[in-house]
Amino acid sequence: MITEMNMRPLLYCTTFVSLLLTGAVFGFFYAFYCSVMWGLDASPPDAAIAAMQGINREVRNAAFFPAFFLPPVFLAAGAILSWTLKNRSGGLAFGLAALVYLGGGLILTMAVNVPMNEAFALVSIPATEAEAQVIWNAYSQPWQFWNAVRTGFSGAALLLIGWGLLALGQQNDG
Repeated sequence: MITEMNMRPLLYCTTFVSLLLTGAVFGFFYAFYCSVMWGLDASPPDAAIAAMQGINREVRNAAFFPAFFLPPVFLAAGAILSWTLKNRSGGLAFGLAALVYLGGGLILTMAVNVPMNEAFALVSIPATEAEAQVIWNAYSQPWQFWNAVRTGFSGAALLLIGWGLLALGQQNDG
């Protein structure tokens, strides 16, 4: 039988896992925002094209899967458990975090960045640096814009998780 006593550890488990996974995906997007793409932009364009194609081929892996796909699942569970335990602030925070990441991180990536990456995978590296630069700029600039957007949404989700965790702590203190 599920009681409040055994729901609370489950709530802590789901919310801390959501914190870890959302922090991981935010960090992943942020690393691309402030270093990876800048480094590729500073590289010869043929090398940047080849490197990004390699990154895009390898990113779909078992290590990346939980951080990218599972935050909304754990956040929704945390929202439901918080709400059930009458912590409305925590439930609201975790629910909003799930929606923010789902829409601005996961769905945005699947709708924008992934199709860009799939189209970019079909690009052949041209013979001249000038042609390679045109191809790289046409990909890099819009990709970086959308990456910045998903980074912001993922960061907002992370802040909402912090709010939810504070709300859990306040409920336990009072």
